[in-house]
Amino acid sequence: MRKALAAVAGLAVAGLALAGCAGSNDNGDKGDANDASQVEVFTWWASGSEKAGLDALVKVFDQQFPDTKFVNAAVAGGAGSNAKNALASRLKANNPPDSFQAHAGAELTDYIEAEKIEDLSDFYKENGLTDVFPSTLLDRLTVDGKIYSVPSNIHRANVTWVNTDLLTKAGIDPKVAPADLDAWLADMQKLKDNGVETPLSVATDWTQVQLFENVLLSVLGADGYQGLWDGTTKFDSTEVTTAIDYYSQLLSFANTDGTGQDWPVATDMVIDGTAAYNVMGDWALAEFDAKNMTYGKEFTTWPTPGTDGTFDFLADSFTLPVGAPHAAGAKNWLKTISSADGQKAFNLAKGSIPARTDADPADYPEYQQGAMASFAKDTVVSSLAHGAAVKVSWLNDITSAIGQFVSTKDAGTFQSALVDAQTKGLGQ
Repeated sequence: MRKALAAVAGLAVAGLALAGCAGSNDNGDKGDANDASQVEVFTWWASGSEKAGLDALVKVFDQQFPDTKFVNAAVAGGAGSNAKNALASRLKANNPPDSFQAHAGAELTDYIEAEKIEDLSDFYKENGLTDVFPSTLLDRLTVDGKIYSVPSNIHRANVTWVNTDLLTKAGIDPKVAPADLDAWLADMQKLKDNGVETPLSVATDWTQVQLFENVLLSVLGADGYQGLWDGTTKFDSTEVTTAIDYYSQLLSFANTDGTGQDWPVATDMVIDGTAAYNVMGDWALAEFDAKNMTYGKEFTTWPTPGTDGTFDFLADSFTLPVGAPHAAGAKNWLKTISSADGQKAFNLAKGSIPARTDADPADYPEYQQGAMASFAKDTVVSSLAHGAAVKVSWLNDITSAIGQFVSTKDAGTFQSALVDAQTKGLGQ
Protein backbone atom coordinates (compact mmCIF):
# COMPACT_ATOMS: atom_id res chain seq x y z
CA MET A 1 0.00 0.00 0.00
CA ARG A 2 2.59 2.24 0.89
CA LYS A 3 4.04 2.94 -2.48
CA ALA A 4 0.65 4.32 -3.15
CA LEU A 5 0.83 6.57 -0.24
CA ALA A 6 3.85 8.09 -1.78
CA ALA A 7 1.47 9.63 -4.24
CA VAL A 8 1.11 12.90 -2.44
CA ALA A 9 1.68 14.93 -5.57
CA GLY A 10 -0.75 12.76 -7.47
CA LEU A 11 -3.32 13.09 -4.75
CA ALA A 12 -3.10 16.82 -5.08
CA VAL A 13 -3.82 16.55 -8.77
CA ALA A 14 -6.68 14.18 -8.09
CA GLY A 15 -8.11 16.50 -5.50
CA LEU A 16 -8.00 19.46 -7.84
CA ALA A 17 -9.52 17.50 -10.68
CA LEU A 18 -12.33 16.23 -8.49
CA ALA A 19 -12.97 19.65 -7.09
CA GLY A 20 -13.27 20.92 -10.62
CA CYS A 21 -16.09 18.53 -11.42
CA ALA A 22 -17.87 18.51 -8.07
CA GLY A 23 -21.56 19.05 -8.49
CA SER A 24 -21.47 18.02 -12.14
CA ASN A 25 -22.49 14.47 -11.46
CA ASP A 26 -24.18 13.61 -14.72
CA ASN A 27 -22.89 10.07 -15.21
CA GLY A 28 -25.24 8.20 -12.96
CA ASP A 29 -27.20 6.68 -15.83
CA LYS A 30 -24.23 5.16 -17.66
CA GLY A 31 -23.65 2.19 -15.37
CA ASP A 32 -25.60 -1.06 -15.37
CA ALA A 33 -26.47 -2.09 -11.83
CA ASN A 34 -27.18 -5.67 -12.96
CA ASP A 35 -24.12 -6.29 -15.17
CA ALA A 36 -21.83 -8.81 -13.49
CA SER A 37 -20.13 -9.99 -16.67
CA GLN A 38 -16.87 -8.31 -15.67
CA VAL A 39 -15.22 -5.95 -13.21
CA GLU A 40 -12.49 -3.47 -14.06
CA VAL A 41 -10.44 -2.86 -10.89
CA PHE A 42 -8.17 0.17 -10.74
CA THR A 43 -5.13 0.02 -8.42
CA TRP A 44 -1.46 1.01 -8.26
CA TRP A 45 -0.52 -2.53 -7.27
CA ALA A 46 1.66 -3.39 -10.24
CA SER A 47 4.79 -4.92 -8.69
CA GLY A 48 6.35 -6.49 -5.60
CA SER A 49 4.29 -7.54 -2.59
CA GLU A 50 1.44 -5.32 -3.76
CA LYS A 51 1.13 -7.22 -7.05
CA ALA A 52 1.44 -10.50 -5.13
CA GLY A 53 -1.42 -9.43 -2.86
CA LEU A 54 -3.61 -8.47 -5.80
CA ASP A 55 -2.85 -11.75 -7.55
CA ALA A 56 -3.85 -13.65 -4.40
CA LEU A 57 -7.13 -11.75 -4.26
CA VAL A 58 -7.88 -12.40 -7.91
CA LYS A 59 -7.29 -16.12 -7.42
CA VAL A 60 -9.96 -16.19 -4.69
CA PHE A 61 -12.25 -13.96 -6.76
CA ASP A 62 -12.04 -16.34 -9.74
CA GLN A 63 -13.05 -19.20 -7.45
CA GLN A 64 -15.95 -17.32 -5.87
CA PHE A 65 -17.26 -15.63 -9.05
CA PRO A 66 -16.14 -17.65 -12.08
CA ASP A 67 -18.69 -15.92 -14.33
CA THR A 68 -17.34 -12.43 -13.65
CA LYS A 69 -14.20 -11.57 -15.64
CA PHE A 70 -11.52 -9.68 -13.71
CA VAL A 71 -9.99 -6.82 -15.70
CA ASN A 72 -6.76 -5.51 -14.16
CA ALA A 73 -6.50 -1.73 -14.61
CA ALA A 74 -3.42 -1.28 -12.41
CA VAL A 75 -1.26 1.69 -13.37
CA ALA A 76 2.43 1.30 -12.61
CA GLY A 77 5.10 3.86 -11.94
CA GLY A 78 5.56 7.14 -10.15
CA ALA A 79 5.14 5.49 -6.75
CA GLY A 80 1.38 5.65 -7.25
CA SER A 81 1.17 9.19 -8.62
CA ASN A 82 0.66 7.94 -12.19
CA ALA A 83 -2.36 5.93 -11.06
CA LYS A 84 -3.82 8.84 -9.09
CA ASN A 85 -3.50 11.17 -12.06
CA ALA A 86 -5.02 8.62 -14.45
CA LEU A 87 -7.94 7.99 -12.09
CA ALA A 88 -8.63 11.70 -11.69
CA SER A 89 -8.74 12.10 -15.47
CA ARG A 90 -11.17 9.20 -15.83
CA LEU A 91 -13.49 10.44 -13.10
CA LYS A 92 -13.45 13.95 -14.52
CA ALA A 93 -14.43 12.50 -17.90
CA ASN A 94 -17.21 10.45 -16.26
CA ASN A 95 -15.45 7.26 -17.34
CA PRO A 96 -15.01 5.46 -14.02
CA PRO A 97 -13.61 1.97 -13.54
CA ASP A 98 -15.94 -0.49 -11.81
CA SER A 99 -13.97 -0.22 -8.56
CA PHE A 100 -10.90 1.74 -7.53
CA GLN A 101 -8.45 1.58 -4.68
CA ALA A 102 -8.23 4.38 -2.11
CA HIS A 103 -7.25 4.77 1.51
CA ALA A 104 -9.95 4.48 4.11
CA GLY A 105 -10.62 7.66 6.03
CA ALA A 106 -10.27 11.31 5.18
CA GLU A 107 -8.63 10.62 1.80
CA LEU A 108 -12.09 9.74 0.49
CA THR A 109 -13.44 13.18 1.36
CA ASP A 110 -12.85 14.66 -2.10
CA TYR A 111 -14.55 11.71 -3.81
CA ILE A 112 -17.55 11.90 -1.47
CA GLU A 113 -17.96 15.65 -1.79
CA ALA A 114 -17.71 15.36 -5.58
CA GLU A 115 -20.40 12.63 -5.50
CA LYS A 116 -18.13 10.24 -7.34
CA ILE A 117 -18.58 7.15 -5.13
CA GLU A 118 -21.64 5.27 -3.93
CA ASP A 119 -22.89 4.86 -0.38
CA LEU A 120 -22.19 1.20 0.52
CA SER A 121 -24.08 1.14 3.82
CA ASP A 122 -26.67 -1.32 2.47
CA PHE A 123 -23.87 -3.53 1.08
CA TYR A 124 -22.40 -3.72 4.59
CA LYS A 125 -25.75 -4.78 6.08
CA GLU A 126 -26.54 -7.29 3.33
CA ASN A 127 -23.15 -8.99 3.73
CA GLY A 128 -22.94 -8.86 7.52
CA LEU A 129 -19.85 -6.64 7.51
CA THR A 130 -21.08 -4.51 10.40
CA ASP A 131 -20.88 -7.69 12.48
CA VAL A 132 -17.36 -8.82 11.48
CA PHE A 133 -15.52 -5.48 11.21
CA PRO A 134 -14.51 -3.88 14.54
CA SER A 135 -16.17 -0.66 15.68
CA THR A 136 -12.79 1.11 15.67
CA LEU A 137 -12.64 0.47 11.93
CA LEU A 138 -16.31 1.16 11.18
CA ASP A 139 -16.05 4.51 12.96
CA ARG A 140 -13.22 5.52 10.63
CA LEU A 141 -15.13 4.42 7.56
CA THR A 142 -18.35 6.23 8.42
CA VAL A 143 -19.05 9.73 7.09
CA ASP A 144 -22.33 11.36 8.10
CA GLY A 145 -23.78 7.94 8.86
CA LYS A 146 -22.70 6.39 5.54
CA ILE A 147 -19.87 4.02 4.54
CA TYR A 148 -18.23 4.52 1.14
CA SER A 149 -15.48 1.89 0.91
CA VAL A 150 -14.61 -1.70 1.79
CA PRO A 151 -11.17 -2.35 3.33
CA SER A 152 -9.04 -5.26 2.20
CA ASN A 153 -6.64 -4.96 5.13
CA ILE A 154 -5.29 -2.92 8.01
CA HIS A 155 -1.75 -1.53 8.15
CA ARG A 156 0.20 -0.07 11.06
CA ALA A 157 2.33 3.05 10.53
CA ASN A 158 4.15 3.36 13.88
CA VAL A 159 6.60 0.52 13.36
CA THR A 160 10.39 0.80 13.69
CA TRP A 161 12.33 -1.87 11.79
CA VAL A 162 15.62 -2.83 13.42
CA ASN A 163 18.84 -4.47 12.21
CA THR A 164 19.69 -6.70 15.17
CA ASP A 165 23.34 -7.28 14.23
CA LEU A 166 24.24 -3.57 14.17
CA LEU A 167 22.63 -2.98 17.56
CA THR A 168 24.23 -6.04 19.15
CA LYS A 169 27.70 -5.03 17.96
CA ALA A 170 27.12 -1.58 19.50
CA GLY A 171 26.14 -3.12 22.84
CA ILE A 172 22.43 -2.37 22.47
CA ASP A 173 19.80 -5.04 23.13
CA PRO A 174 17.75 -5.08 19.89
CA LYS A 175 14.82 -6.83 21.57
CA VAL A 176 14.21 -3.99 24.02
CA ALA A 177 12.72 -0.82 22.59
CA PRO A 178 14.05 2.49 23.93
CA ALA A 179 11.69 3.93 26.52
CA ASP A 180 11.30 7.26 24.75
CA LEU A 181 12.77 9.50 22.08
CA ASP A 182 15.62 10.66 24.36
CA ALA A 183 16.70 7.05 24.92
CA TRP A 184 16.39 6.33 21.19
CA LEU A 185 18.57 9.32 20.30
CA ALA A 186 21.15 8.15 22.86
CA ASP A 187 21.23 4.75 21.16
CA MET A 188 21.69 6.43 17.79
CA GLN A 189 24.67 8.33 19.13
CA LYS A 190 26.06 5.04 20.48
CA LEU A 191 25.67 3.48 17.04
CA LYS A 192 27.37 6.49 15.48
CA ASP A 193 30.26 6.15 17.96
CA ASN A 194 30.56 2.49 16.90
CA GLY A 195 30.97 3.36 13.24
CA VAL A 196 27.39 3.15 11.97
CA GLU A 197 27.30 6.11 9.59
CA THR A 198 23.50 6.09 9.14
CA PRO A 199 21.62 5.05 12.29
CA LEU A 200 18.24 6.00 10.75
CA SER A 201 17.17 5.69 7.11
CA VAL A 202 14.58 7.86 5.37
CA ALA A 203 13.35 8.05 1.78
CA THR A 204 10.93 10.15 -0.22
CA ASP A 205 8.64 12.89 1.12
CA TRP A 206 5.83 10.73 2.50
CA THR A 207 8.29 8.66 4.55
CA GLN A 208 9.51 11.89 6.13
CA VAL A 209 5.89 12.83 6.88
CA GLN A 210 5.36 9.40 8.43
CA LEU A 211 8.45 9.84 10.62
CA PHE A 212 7.14 13.23 11.77
CA GLU A 213 3.70 11.82 12.58
CA ASN A 214 5.42 9.14 14.69
CA VAL A 215 7.27 11.89 16.58
CA LEU A 216 4.04 13.86 17.09
CA LEU A 217 2.36 10.72 18.41
CA SER A 218 5.29 10.03 20.74
CA VAL A 219 5.36 13.55 22.18
CA LEU A 220 1.62 14.35 22.26
CA GLY A 221 0.18 10.94 23.08
CA ALA A 222 -2.88 9.49 21.37
CA ASP A 223 -5.37 12.15 22.53
CA GLY A 224 -3.08 15.06 21.79
CA TYR A 225 -2.16 13.65 18.38
CA GLN A 226 -5.78 13.08 17.37
CA GLY A 227 -6.62 16.56 18.60
CA LEU A 228 -4.40 18.02 15.88
CA TRP A 229 -6.96 16.95 13.28
CA ASP A 230 -10.06 18.39 14.97
CA GLY A 231 -8.37 21.50 16.35
CA THR A 232 -8.46 20.61 20.05
CA THR A 233 -4.65 20.48 19.89
CA LYS A 234 -3.01 23.53 18.35
CA PHE A 235 0.04 23.37 16.15
CA ASP A 236 1.49 26.45 17.92
CA SER A 237 1.64 24.54 21.23
CA THR A 238 4.87 24.00 23.12
CA GLU A 239 4.39 20.23 22.64
CA VAL A 240 4.56 20.64 18.86
CA THR A 241 7.66 22.83 19.31
CA THR A 242 9.20 19.95 21.28
CA ALA A 243 8.20 17.47 18.56
CA ILE A 244 9.87 19.60 15.89
CA ASP A 245 13.06 19.66 17.96
CA TYR A 246 13.03 15.85 18.29
CA TYR A 247 12.32 15.51 14.57
CA SER A 248 15.32 17.70 13.78
CA GLN A 249 17.56 15.63 16.06
CA LEU A 250 16.38 12.38 14.42
CA LEU A 251 17.08 13.76 10.95
CA SER A 252 20.63 14.58 12.07
CA PHE A 253 21.19 10.81 12.33
CA ALA A 254 19.57 10.03 8.96
CA ASN A 255 20.82 9.77 5.41
CA THR A 256 20.61 13.03 3.47
CA ASP A 257 19.95 11.50 0.05
CA GLY A 258 16.53 10.01 0.80
CA THR A 259 14.33 12.58 -0.93
CA GLY A 260 13.39 11.28 -4.36
CA GLN A 261 13.99 7.63 -3.44
CA ASP A 262 11.13 5.20 -2.92
CA TRP A 263 10.51 3.54 0.44
CA PRO A 264 12.19 0.16 -0.35
CA VAL A 265 15.52 1.98 -0.67
CA ALA A 266 15.34 3.07 2.96
CA THR A 267 14.05 -0.30 4.13
CA ASP A 268 16.79 -2.10 2.22
CA MET A 269 19.38 -0.04 4.12
CA VAL A 270 18.28 -1.87 7.28
CA ILE A 271 18.27 -5.17 5.43
CA ASP A 272 21.80 -4.76 4.06
CA GLY A 273 23.17 -3.31 7.30
CA THR A 274 23.92 0.22 6.15
CA ALA A 275 21.29 1.60 8.54
CA ALA A 276 20.11 0.43 11.96
CA TYR A 277 16.53 1.73 11.98
CA ASN A 278 13.75 2.59 9.55
CA VAL A 279 10.29 3.87 10.53
CA MET A 280 7.96 2.23 8.02
CA GLY A 281 4.55 0.62 7.88
CA ASP A 282 4.17 -3.12 8.02
CA TRP A 283 4.16 -3.45 4.24
CA ALA A 284 7.93 -3.53 4.81
CA LEU A 285 7.56 -7.09 6.13
CA ALA A 286 7.26 -8.42 2.58
CA GLU A 287 10.51 -6.64 1.69
CA PHE A 288 12.36 -8.45 4.52
CA ASP A 289 10.73 -11.75 3.58
CA ALA A 290 11.78 -11.32 -0.05
CA LYS A 291 15.39 -10.94 1.10
CA ASN A 292 15.15 -14.11 3.24
CA MET A 293 15.57 -12.21 6.51
CA THR A 294 14.33 -13.99 9.64
CA TYR A 295 12.05 -12.09 12.00
CA GLY A 296 13.40 -12.10 15.55
CA LYS A 297 16.87 -13.10 14.39
CA GLU A 298 18.25 -10.80 11.69
CA PHE A 299 15.64 -8.10 12.17
CA THR A 300 12.98 -7.16 14.65
CA THR A 301 10.38 -4.45 15.19
CA TRP A 302 8.90 -2.39 17.96
CA PRO A 303 6.40 0.45 18.15
CA THR A 304 8.31 3.68 17.55
CA PRO A 305 9.66 4.80 20.97
CA GLY A 306 7.02 6.60 22.97
CA THR A 307 4.11 5.17 20.96
CA ASP A 308 3.70 1.75 22.60
CA GLY A 309 0.02 1.13 23.33
CA THR A 310 -1.16 3.01 20.23
CA PHE A 311 -1.85 1.60 16.77
CA ASP A 312 -1.32 4.16 14.00
CA PHE A 313 -3.94 2.99 11.52
CA LEU A 314 -4.38 3.01 7.76
CA ALA A 315 -6.14 0.68 5.35
CA ASP A 316 -6.39 -0.03 1.66
CA SER A 317 -10.01 -0.02 0.58
CA PHE A 318 -12.12 -0.29 -2.55
CA THR A 319 -15.05 1.78 -3.76
CA LEU A 320 -18.05 1.57 -6.06
CA PRO A 321 -17.88 4.64 -8.33
CA VAL A 322 -21.09 6.37 -9.38
CA GLY A 323 -21.83 5.22 -12.92
CA ALA A 324 -19.67 2.07 -12.75
CA PRO A 325 -20.35 0.19 -16.03
CA HIS A 326 -20.58 -3.19 -14.27
CA ALA A 327 -21.90 -2.38 -10.80
CA ALA A 328 -22.94 -5.97 -10.05
CA GLY A 329 -19.45 -7.15 -11.01
CA ALA A 330 -18.01 -4.49 -8.69
CA LYS A 331 -20.15 -5.77 -5.81
CA ASN A 332 -18.87 -9.28 -6.47
CA TRP A 333 -15.33 -7.89 -6.16
CA LEU A 334 -16.21 -6.12 -2.90
CA LYS A 335 -17.66 -9.38 -1.57
CA THR A 336 -14.39 -11.19 -2.27
CA ILE A 337 -12.09 -8.60 -0.71
CA SER A 338 -14.25 -8.48 2.43
CA SER A 339 -14.62 -12.25 2.71
CA ALA A 340 -12.62 -14.35 5.16
CA ASP A 341 -10.88 -16.23 2.33
CA GLY A 342 -10.10 -13.07 0.39
CA GLN A 343 -8.65 -11.22 3.37
CA LYS A 344 -6.54 -14.20 4.38
CA ALA A 345 -5.05 -14.64 0.90
CA PHE A 346 -4.35 -10.93 0.49
CA ASN A 347 -2.84 -10.20 3.89
CA LEU A 348 -0.58 -13.23 3.95
CA ALA A 349 0.98 -11.90 0.75
CA LYS A 350 1.15 -8.24 1.73
CA GLY A 351 2.27 -8.22 5.38
CA SER A 352 -0.81 -6.44 6.70
CA ILE A 353 -3.55 -7.85 8.93
CA PRO A 354 -7.18 -8.71 8.14
CA ALA A 355 -9.92 -6.23 8.97
CA ARG A 356 -12.26 -9.05 10.05
CA THR A 357 -12.39 -9.92 13.75
CA ASP A 358 -13.14 -13.58 12.99
CA ALA A 359 -9.72 -14.20 11.40
CA ASP A 360 -7.59 -16.87 13.09
CA PRO A 361 -4.18 -15.47 14.22
CA ALA A 362 -2.72 -18.97 13.89
CA ASP A 363 -3.00 -18.58 10.10
CA TYR A 364 -0.45 -15.73 10.18
CA PRO A 365 3.29 -15.46 10.92
CA GLU A 366 4.75 -14.00 14.11
CA TYR A 367 4.83 -10.31 13.17
CA GLN A 368 1.20 -10.28 11.98
CA GLN A 369 0.05 -12.16 15.08
CA GLY A 370 1.55 -9.39 17.21
CA ALA A 371 -0.03 -6.68 15.03
CA MET A 372 -3.45 -8.36 15.29
CA ALA A 373 -3.16 -8.46 19.09
CA SER A 374 -2.11 -4.81 19.22
CA PHE A 375 -4.98 -3.65 16.99
CA ALA A 376 -7.44 -5.45 19.24
CA LYS A 377 -6.25 -3.80 22.47
CA ASP A 378 -4.32 -0.62 21.64
CA THR A 379 -5.66 2.89 21.24
CA VAL A 380 -6.20 3.31 17.49
CA VAL A 381 -5.25 6.61 15.87
CA SER A 382 -5.41 7.65 12.21
CA SER A 383 -2.29 8.01 10.06
CA LEU A 384 -1.52 11.45 8.70
CA ALA A 385 0.83 10.39 5.91
CA HIS A 386 -1.47 7.68 4.62
CA GLY A 387 -4.72 9.51 4.11
CA ALA A 388 -6.64 8.49 7.22
CA ALA A 389 -6.38 11.65 9.35
CA VAL A 390 -6.93 14.63 7.05
CA LYS A 391 -8.14 15.41 3.56
CA VAL A 392 -5.67 15.57 0.70
CA SER A 393 -5.22 19.33 0.57
CA TRP A 394 -4.23 19.52 4.25
CA LEU A 395 -1.79 16.64 3.89
CA ASN A 396 -0.24 18.35 0.89
CA ASP A 397 0.32 21.55 2.89
CA ILE A 398 2.04 19.60 5.68
CA THR A 399 4.13 17.66 3.19
CA SER A 400 5.28 20.89 1.60
CA ALA A 401 6.18 22.35 5.01
CA ILE A 402 8.19 19.27 5.94
CA GLY A 403 10.00 19.35 2.62
CA GLN A 404 11.10 22.91 3.28
CA PHE A 405 12.12 22.10 6.87
CA VAL A 406 14.25 19.16 5.76
CA SER A 407 16.14 21.59 3.52
CA THR A 408 16.32 24.66 5.76
CA LYS A 409 16.01 23.30 9.34
CA ASP A 410 14.14 26.54 10.14
CA ALA A 411 11.94 25.36 13.02
CA GLY A 412 10.05 28.64 13.44
CA THR A 413 9.01 28.81 9.80
CA PHE A 414 8.08 25.11 9.91
CA GLN A 415 5.79 25.53 12.91
CA SER A 416 4.16 28.62 11.38
CA ALA A 417 3.46 26.66 8.21
CA LEU A 418 1.90 23.87 10.26
CA VAL A 419 -0.33 26.40 12.03
CA ASP A 420 -1.42 27.85 8.69
CA ALA A 421 -2.11 24.35 7.34
CA GLN A 422 -4.30 23.52 10.34
CA THR A 423 -6.22 26.78 10.05
CA LYS A 424 -6.83 26.18 6.35
CA GLY A 425 -7.58 22.50 6.84
CA LEU A 426 -10.23 23.20 9.46
CA GLY A 427 -11.76 25.91 7.29
CA GLN A 428 -11.12 28.63 9.86
